[in-house]
Amino acid sequence: MRWIKVCTGMAIATLALGVTAPAFAQQWPTAPVKIIIPFPPGGPTDTVGRILAKNLQETWGQTVIIDYKPGAGTAIGADFVAKSAPDGQTIGMVNSSLAVNPSLRKQLPYNTLKDLSGVTQLFDMQLAIVARPDAPFNTLKELIEYGKKNPGKLNYGTPGAGSTTHLGAELLQREAGFTMQHVAMKGSAPAHTELMGGRLDLVVDPFLSILPYAQGGRMKIIATMGDKRVAGHDYPTVAETMPGFNVGALLGFVVPAGTPKSVVRKIQADTARALASPEIQARAKEYGLKVVGSAPEQFDALIASEMKKWGKVITDAKIQIE
Repeated sequence: MRWIKVCTGMAIATLALGVTAPAFAQQWPTAPVKIIIPFPPGGPTDTVGRILAKNLQETWGQTVIIDYKPGAGTAIGADFVAKSAPDGQTIGMVNSSLAVNPSLRKQLPYNTLKDLSGVTQLFDMQLAIVARPDAPFNTLKELIEYGKKNPGKLNYGTPGAGSTTHLGAELLQREAGFTMQHVAMKGSAPAHTELMGGRLDLVVDPFLSILPYAQGGRMKIIATMGDKRVAGHDYPTVAETMPGFNVGALLGFVVPAGTPKSVVRKIQADTARALASPEIQARAKEYGLKVVGSAPEQFDALIASEMKKWGKVITDAKIQIE
């Protein structure tokens, strides 16, 4: 009964002030907005995040602050967002790790589906398999044949254990019938250094991260891992050799669960307009990113389906991080 009285009092106060959900969305934001990036500064996610922040700051008339919360495969950043006030003032930038971590990590401090709400998928990001220029294979077919003839000889690096790049490579090996040794690195840059230094045979990484090296002749792209070639770039896909194969990574915005739906929709609509800007369109084309800008419900459904997809891969490959 006490709870009912309190809620009734709050409702009366809200009505007295004339504050309805749509009105609250019109007033939002009333203070600086934080965008939480779960990576160190300087990477590709940071680059597009800062461009978006600049555009949204102009739209909202409030300072948009980039706040870095790296670590634990993006779980530290996601947890910070999940435990923030559900008022729209804290937005999290997430990648595919959001869908991977529930199966990969036993002790997540938040519930992905209950504690976070999707705002929009920003981009669909292609992954790529790259080798040194002197590698004894130039195509995916040649790589698979080499791997089968030399079991256990090949190794490959990724930005980290349990990353989408790691899981995508595991799926490739299982479907193609060969094996490689995984070497987990602490980020893309160390993996690139080890590959060019001859200590790795291959690297699986986001296309945008390896593109400058490939264009400079320091790496060669064996294949990209999406179902279609990256727009504006003539590199073969895994699907051209293995029909139906399609592995990508996503970037999106989430907010704490309980954030008013009217505010979530305003953030999505304003972000969609930002994604349509010439600056972001040009940068997306340069990086091989597909601009999405989906509705909140669509992004929530995507996260749920990706959790199911990667959960099976993680279970089959017996991958676990304590």
